[in-house]
Amino acid sequence: MAHFKAARFKDFVPQGVIPAVLLPFHDDLTIDEPSFRSHLRDVAAVDGLSAVTINAHSTEVASCTSDEQSRVLDIAGDEIGDRLPLIHGIWADGSLEAARIAKRAQAGGASALLVFPPAPFTLGQTADMALAHFKAIASASDLPLIVFQYPLATGQGYPAATLTRLLDEIPTIRAIKDWSQSVPQHEAHVRMLQSRKQPVNVLSTNSAWLMSSLVLGCNGLLSGSGSVIADLQARLFRAVTANDLAEARRLNDRIHPLMGVFYADPFVDMHNRMKEALVLLGRLPRAVVRPPLVKISEPEIARIREALVAAGLLDESGKRREAA
Repeated sequence: MAHFKAARFKDFVPQGVIPAVLLPFHDDLTIDEPSFRSHLRDVAAVDGLSAVTINAHSTEVASCTSDEQSRVLDIAGDEIGDRLPLIHGIWADGSLEAARIAKRAQAGGASALLVFPPAPFTLGQTADMALAHFKAIASASDLPLIVFQYPLATGQGYPAATLTRLLDEIPTIRAIKDWSQSVPQHEAHVRMLQSRKQPVNVLSTNSAWLMSSLVLGCNGLLSGSGSVIADLQARLFRAVTANDLAEARRLNDRIHPLMGVFYADPFVDMHNRMKEALVLLGRLPRAVVRPPLVKISEPEIARIREALVAAGLLDESGKRREAA
């Protein structure tokens, strides 16, 4: 079913506001399909979204089998595939497996692919290695590709010369999800990539400083925190695009408390915390994560609740408030 629904998005170019959704689990660690369907509907109901991302960090893709990733795509296609394009993550250490995922995702109805850098690159990489990885994926699928640009310090980020070569030689790359934590590097990407003859959109994933990032001129954002605050992110993007600085600051003041708790140390718990936020908001029945992640502590959950109150999403009694 997802394949036919996604056909209307065949000319999709990644841009705008793109939440990456969460993946709920039962206590026995199996996928909670009814809760996932409900979560998808909640997020997709937000006005101003361009697409939804699945099988990425936010869905704990590293813990999901290939069959589970296919099931996630099937469910998302069934629930929201007629309304929004679906971006499918390509998480694989080897290029052959990455190509298999790409082929499977296209056949299942995905409209674009988000390519994570292979883990072996933490030990070093060359431009030829990066190019070989992307060529393997591009040979298996003609869908638009999004390069997930990690911080250079991780070893998985692509230096400017490598990134330029990727864009020159692989025309299906249409965007990058830019996690550059250096503001000058982030701005250089915006200026260089979006001014190319075939523009490559820069999608911010710097959610901890999203307003600052968007002001630099990003053509969109792709963020796991959109699983909780897609509406605030969409409104912030509209305000920045309209040069309404006062409204952007007002919205950023609401977003800021949540970013402080979601992206605290250890950083790996960010989506764990987002699940707890959705439980507090009454949008998920439980916040179960797969090992090696473990449930966060009650004091931390209390801090998330305080941040939801500060953001105007809960009142002091814990009752959900309508967006304002």
